[in-house]
Amino acid sequence: MSTDMGMRGKIIFYEDRNFMGRSYECMSDFSDMSSYLSRCHSCRVESGCFMVYDRPNYMGNQYFMRRGEYADYMSMFGMSDCIRSCRMIPMHRGSYRMRIYERENFGGQMYEMMDDCDNIMDRYRMNNCMSCNVMDGHWLMYEQPHYRGRMMYMRPGEYRSFMNMGWSGMRFMSMRRIMDSWY
Repeated sequence: MSTDMGMRGKIIFYEDRNFMGRSYECMSDFSDMSSYLSRCHSCRVESGCFMVYDRPNYMGNQYFMRRGEYADYMSMFGMSDCIRSCRMIPMHRGSYRMRIYERENFGGQMYEMMDDCDNIMDRYRMNNCMSCNVMDGHWLMYEQPHYRGRMMYMRPGEYRSFMNMGWSGMRFMSMRRIMDSWY
């Protein structure tokens, strides 16, 4: 049985590097920080896991942040802009299940995954993943093998076309579950 627990995460954003300047504390999804902070260059995750985005409304490049201090994440992650929005990732207890498809609209080869995959080409002889269906759990999908490159947060739901979702330049080659042990 799969359950998303109600435990809240907590992240504190700071305008300047090294936790300086004005700050804003957040314990849920936050679509646009510009009304609270003019910029954001460091943050501290006190509990939980978050995806942060370099554009408002959960758009742009995404970065996964778990508990810890990020004094200058722009140089750490190679970001060209500061954080503009964030999404809290709910804690998940239970099974993880996702189907990946070679083509859009769940076409072509299909494989069902229940654990991490560091290289879909090596494991499944699949050279592209264009759609997926996340049945259980929360996942990170990476554009390169071995969990490298740009990433995309996938929560339960159907993703029929990555290209139509604005991810036309990305090819997903590895997938990892977001597990309780990351907290």
